[in-house]
Amino acid sequence: MRALTLLAIATLMLPLTPTGATADIFRFVDRQGVEHYTNVQPSASRWQRVHRGARGKDSGAWARARRRGGRAPDPGRLTRYDAYIQEASRVYHLPSSFLRAVMRVESNFYADAVSRDGAMGLMQLMPGTANSMGVVDPFDPRQNVLGGARFLRVLANRLKGDLVLTVAAYNAGPGAVRRYKGIPPYAETQRYVRKVLKYYYEFRDSAGR
Repeated sequence: MRALTLLAIATLMLPLTPTGATADIFRFVDRQGVEHYTNVQPSASRWQRVHRGARGKDSGAWARARRRGGRAPDPGRLTRYDAYIQEASRVYHLPSSFLRAVMRVESNFYADAVSRDGAMGLMQLMPGTANSMGVVDPFDPRQNVLGGARFLRVLANRLKGDLVLTVAAYNAGPGAVRRYKGIPPYAETQRYVRKVLKYYYEFRDSAGR
């Protein structure tokens, strides 16, 4: 792949917190007003379930969407979030076609998507990532798009603007990219990078930029 870069801008570097696997999402607000998310069933009563996922092998909205006929047709979703994509593009200096490509691969533009690992919304944010990026409600489309774009900007800054490595880090984590000094040798991540770049070029060319 030819080298691709993203213009770096100053932004706050915040940690990514890994979480467990289930489709239910729980939230807790501490005494300082900081919101915490988890997708592991907590024992304390102070946690509130903010999203209830489906049970079984294909739990979660995104898993259900992958089954043929699992959703009612909704072609409007393909352009419904354009204003948020454009806003995120301006704020974080990322190509709108790039953001759209990530969204296409992550959730296929379903705002209520939940993966079996607990990733949520349009940009499939894990609870720890959403919290770190200032996302209060991961199922609010605007918050999710801006949070995902902010995280991509953080990754791009860490990786000196390399678009390909930014995509790989969004899937596999920046630690894996640093460890392997490039795209990690994970079949899933390599497929993910190819898909995002494919849609990026398609969206860019169709938009005339």
